[in-house]
Amino acid sequence: MNLFPPLTAEIRSILDGVPALIEKTFPLPCRHRAGLPADVAELSRLLTSGRGERSASYLGRPGLLSAYLRCFFPWNLYRLCRLLPALPLHLEAGDAVTDLGAGPLTFAVALWIARSDLRELPLEFRCIDQTSAILEAGLKFFGILTGKDKNNASCPWKIKTIRGSIDGTRVYGKPAKLVSAVNVFNELIQGIPHAVSLPEAAKKRVRFLSPLLDREGRVLVVEPGVPRSGEFIAALRTSFLEAGRYPLAPCAHSAVCPLPGNKRQNTSPGYGEVKTPLRKWSHVTPKWCHFAFATGDAPAALRKLSAAAGLPKDRATLSFLFAGALQDGATGAGAGSSGQNMSDGEQCRLRILSDSFPTGPFRGRYACGEPGLVLVKGLAVEAFESGSLLLCDAPFAPERDPESGALVYTP
Repeated sequence: MNLFPPLTAEIRSILDGVPALIEKTFPLPCRHRAGLPADVAELSRLLTSGRGERSASYLGRPGLLSAYLRCFFPWNLYRLCRLLPALPLHLEAGDAVTDLGAGPLTFAVALWIARSDLRELPLEFRCIDQTSAILEAGLKFFGILTGKDKNNASCPWKIKTIRGSIDGTRVYGKPAKLVSAVNVFNELIQGIPHAVSLPEAAKKRVRFLSPLLDREGRVLVVEPGVPRSGEFIAALRTSFLEAGRYPLAPCAHSAVCPLPGNKRQNTSPGYGEVKTPLRKWSHVTPKWCHFAFATGDAPAALRKLSAAAGLPKDRATLSFLFAGALQDGATGAGAGSSGQNMSDGEQCRLRILSDSFPTGPFRGRYACGEPGLVLVKGLAVEAFESGSLLLCDAPFAPERDPESGALVYTP
């Protein structure tokens, strides 16, 4: 199954209406409209190269809040709406959802848009953020989007906003069946010196997240598709495995991740070790786990605003981890049904990671699986997309790609 299926007609219709609904909910005076692209560009700078200048309450500034609501908020909705339909959330009536770094209720809004099967379920949301203005804006937008009043009195989803820090706020009530953290941890790890271990930072986050979760609960962490976030996601995956929660997506296995910090780890049992020196990795080799998809189906008004701000987006990227229920008797990485050694005749699951690229007379795509990094090549690869899941017979032939050391699989 593809992790990022095309938007359904209903989801696309709702997303297309989001920019106009934002204008209706948060009218922008005409005198400020001309400066909106500049505000978007400035906010982008503060979120990237100028993050050292950014205060903790930067979204309390009217110009930046307006830019966030009109550009960054709908782009985040779009990314999540490409991802959420494919995830097995397993929510039931009465379940609780804890959303860390909720912003303008981005996750709750995206879930309502993308998962019509959940709209009539009575769910309890605890939405935590350190800026009250952004929480209030999200609550107002959610009420208008769903056709309910501001307090959601008649809406099956009960939403409670909580102002507080991600690490320091105590969450009361029953453990959550789903904990979400969207674009949260990249803010925290940016301040960690490279001398400090990302695995240690990941273990700290897992120690914080675990008590928030019901034993049968699941956790979704979504981060920007950049190297440091991807490396942190890999470390977070290892820490969750050690805590007994196995990856459900994007991983097609629970063996050691072959993509942490650009390391080549194609040494799984039954597949052999690399015994000859390898050339440098090809420029197309995925050095961290992330996914990219075209944005031609994103709202036209949103793409126009991004272009006006000098930030055109032809493709959207993200790194994410979706981890499952607590397992009894877990022993860490390599345990679990999807991480067991495979024998002849069994099937191996591979997750496509990259775009296609030329490799000899054919084209190829990199994939991740229990054997490690795999180069899938041949005439069939053009039919695959980043995020697609392939089933193939195991074990592989002993051929390896000389550029990356990846095992080679030809469908």
